[in-house]
Amino acid sequence: MSGLAVLIPIALFMGLCGLGFFFWAMRNGQFDDLEGASHRVLIDDEDMPEKADGEESGDA
Repeated sequence: MSGLAVLIPIALFMGLCGLGFFFWAMRNGQFDDLEGASHRVLIDDEDMPEKADGEESGDA
């Protein structure tokens, strides 16, 4: 029974920390672009259109 007196406050504290981190992430815009990262994973650099012959690439 005394174990519950310690574990319940610890569980409540951890839950409040998780909720606080969630609201912090919401406020800082961590969930603004939910689909962008999943689309960027599927794009291959090889599939990008090549530049025309007259254009210089930034590589030196």
